[in-house]
Amino acid sequence: MTALPARDPRFVAAILDWRWTGFVARLALVGAYLLGAIVKASDWSAAVAEQAHFGMHPPALWAALTIAVEIVGPLLILSGRRVWLGAGMLGVFTLLAAITANAFWTMPPGAERFMATNAFFEHFGLIGGFVLAALVAEADQRRKAGGRG
Repeated sequence: MTALPARDPRFVAAILDWRWTGFVARLALVGAYLLGAIVKASDWSAAVAEQAHFGMHPPALWAALTIAVEIVGPLLILSGRRVWLGAGMLGVFTLLAAITANAFWTMPPGAERFMATNAFFEHFGLIGGFVLAALVAEADQRRKAGGRG
């Protein structure tokens, strides 16, 4: 005898079926990047100084690239078009940022290393979120293409 699959509680099903859930989830995933781009663009000298602090040269070029990635990647994900590209951009950016800004393996034991280790692995969680966003978008595209006959 096979067991029937468990059903989601009604409130969970209602949330998942709500028309805006997907968009709100994608906005939560990319919101910090959009905010980061706005902050950097509104204080260019601080954006350049941040890149210099992390050893990126020339810092102005890296600041401009960072702002571009933090705007274009989220907009692709939010638009639902070329989600794979936006997710890939932000995933690579996030990986490079984690390695550059949270190199815990170079730090002596202590509170700073603990915080850097935590931040490093939080970045990996974000990368996983970008992969999931691309997977969901791809599944949606395949479902729509299959539905057209």
